[in-house]
Amino acid sequence: MASVNKVILIGNLGKDPEVRHLEGGVAVARFPIATSESFKDKSGQKQERTEWHNIVVWRGLAEVAEKYLRKGNSVFIEGKIRTNSYQDKEGVQRYSTEIVVDNLTMLGGPNGGSGNGGGDYQSSNAASSGNYSAAPTASKGGGAAGGFQNDEPDDLPF
Repeated sequence: MASVNKVILIGNLGKDPEVRHLEGGVAVARFPIATSESFKDKSGQKQERTEWHNIVVWRGLAEVAEKYLRKGNSVFIEGKIRTNSYQDKEGVQRYSTEIVVDNLTMLGGPNGGSGNGGGDYQSSNAASSGNYSAAPTASKGGGAAGGFQNDEPDDLPF
């Protein structure tokens, strides 16, 4: 049976990306983003819940993140969940969950402003070499700062 590991997030950076360059010049950027939801509890009081997500961006996308992303920027992210396990200093097995980015759209500054002008970037797998590069994706029409508009008709009832 086929399976799908797909994550879509819209959130704000919790801090500037931390970028490292590995052997061979491969760049990797890490940063947290926050997503929030509001709801009313049983007593009718408005509550807000914030989730923090550890984001990992590789190669060309990492360079884009290093150059353009800053704390507070809004981003649209598509990627996959990856869980890593490791042993801490006391020998206890620990786990960390992160989102490995495939597509990144800069939505602007905090609260959707146009701080960095927006832009779409995706990692494109070059043949079997596993190379990734940042490449702007085409966006037709005006649309939002990042260009989510799709001119293809769909059969969805909503």
